Amino acid sequence: MRAFILLFTVLLQSFAFGQVTFDKLKHDFGDLESYDERFVDFILTNKGQKKEYVLSVKKPNEVNYIVNGKFMDQDSSVVLRFQVNPKVKGRFSYDIDVFVSDRAEAVKIKITGNLKDVASDDLSGFTACPDFSSRPGGKNANNFQLTVITIDRETKAELSNSKVSFIQNGMPVWTKQTDKNGKIKEEADLGFSYFYASHEAYKPAELGAYVNFQRNVIVLELTKDPSYCPPPPATIPPIIIEPTPPVVEIVIEEELMNEETTAFIEEAPVEFSSLAPDDFSAENFNPINVVFVLDVSSSMQQGDRIELMKYSLFQLMEMLRPTDKLGIVTFSSDSRVVLAPTNCDNKEAIQKEIENLKASGLTAGGEGIKLGYKQALKGFIPGGINQIIVITDGAFNRNSDDYKKYVKKYKKKGINMSVVGIKIKDVDQVKMTEAAEVGGGRLVPIMKLADAQSNLKQEIRFAAFKR
Repeated sequence: MRAFILLFTVLLQSFAFGQVTFDKLKHDFGDLESYDERFVDFILTNKGQKKEYVLSVKKPNEVNYIVNGKFMDQDSSVVLRFQVNPKVKGRFSYDIDVFVSDRAEAVKIKITGNLKDVASDDLSGFTACPDFSSRPGGKNANNFQLTVITIDRETKAELSNSKVSFIQNGMPVWTKQTDKNGKIKEEADLGFSYFYASHEAYKPAELGAYVNFQRNVIVLELTKDPSYCPPPPATIPPIIIEPTPPVVEIVIEEELMNEETTAFIEEAPVEFSSLAPDDFSAENFNPINVVFVLDVSSSMQQGDRIELMKYSLFQLMEMLRPTDKLGIVTFSSDSRVVLAPTNCDNKEAIQKEIENLKASGLTAGGEGIKLGYKQALKGFIPGGINQIIVITDGAFNRNSDDYKKYVKKYKKKGINMSVVGIKIKDVDQVKMTEAAEVGGGRLVPIMKLADAQSNLKQEIRFAAFKR
């Protein structure tokens, strides 16, 4: 009898506590904008000896879910993906019951967050739970192994010792060298990414791509540089045994310094050209109040133009001084102020807003320009340089025929406008150049990563230069 009671107790405890583990029981999205993704994954793993099932999920109406498998074998997992759809702005908190076959009671899950605003257009895109080919995880994407391969475009042979940089959200994640098989294998997060590869005797190659569990191999094809001249053979010096130097990771900024950029400033003063390219001293440059009017429409996802935009803004932030001001206005289906003009001694807050930018929707550039001028007027620096800079892939003036009168109006008030074109087509270049000239500025091309590192900074330096 005692043995039976003991066996019953063990079985009851096993049933009560279960053999299916959850990687987490709560998730906080933090602050969410209307355009932010609102789904998160919970990973369930079977640690027991027999097959287990997700029986049912009890949830509020504002929560949808999908599961990527019907059952869990021993030491296998399934993923529960939850999509939240709060109807009003403000704090939200959802309690969810997950019933699994290995226990009598439901497992309690809590999902919280704070919806900062509600989009004025249709929210139906947020109601369905995204499938598993979409980027998961709210603010934190899942991790997976990424393989990057560099090859000769003509022969398709793998290129060892290529230097490859991996960029996400406008920030360099790593720069590595390919192995003897021309490969790099590194952990990565799911999402839009940018790759830059270089190799001696070859022209650099760049590629924007969305990477995930299914698309986890990226191939970069490099073309031989016909102008390459190999260095002359060095004389053999005496052999000196020295300590092995530490391995230093390659820095992408150093690589890009050697690459030619797309020219755009044709007639710079001699005094300006004679300065070091990283000089932005108060002695030579006026304080600047700049408001960026950023195209975040869905077309900016093509070729990962938004990654080039973020990268250029992050590079600029390294140069700006505490006395300078920076503001951000975005436009897609509508226009909004993301960041009022803010002194650049608060770089962390500015960089956070840049990092959170996402592309979706249509293009309403004219409204964005108007809103940008109003913000530039609020941050106006008397005696300084006051400017708005539109960053777009070319369609910022669609359905915006009246924006030019604003450009002329604010130019008289001392606020100029330049336009940055991200991978623009020839057909858009004429209109964008015309718009920039009306605004008293220039068209700044960003066609590749080297341009993103340099050209926006040089435009700011040229505008702020003390003539």
